[in-house]
Amino acid sequence: MRCPYCGSGETQVKDSRPTEDSTAIRRRRICADCGGRFTTFERVQLRELTVVKRNGRRMPFDRDKLVRSVEIALRKRRVDPDRVERMINGIVRQLESLGDGDVTSEQIGHLVMEGLRGLDDVAYVRFASVYKNFREARDFETFLGELSQGEQEVAEGD
Repeated sequence: MRCPYCGSGETQVKDSRPTEDSTAIRRRRICADCGGRFTTFERVQLRELTVVKRNGRRMPFDRDKLVRSVEIALRKRRVDPDRVERMINGIVRQLESLGDGDVTSEQIGHLVMEGLRGLDDVAYVRFASVYKNFREARDFETFLGELSQGEQEVAEGD
């Protein structure tokens, strides 16, 4: 593993342990050249995924990009990081189990919206505003109206 500080390939694992949900191995590393310490994660990858964008462009799936998008939606929200990690792991597993290596950006966005809806309403609306490309305040009003109507229907069904 290359050191993120000096670029050296001489790094050593000092500690390895599974994450709390046992879906990854967390490794603490140290660089033999500069002494820098950093953490890496090793995860199971069932298959290579390719994201097909709306314009038809294809690019490799990037889990870190998914994480960054979710973190932006959850910024300044108090949500347990373990719940977020479980949600992201679940999204990746669902994508990997679709049977095809190609996934659309719409499929990813839909799964993230479902996951955020169960975690935090504000993050859900934030993500939806970007994913659904809200252009003006009316777009938010319409979306929130649909959201509250859906919640009322669920409550009435109880």
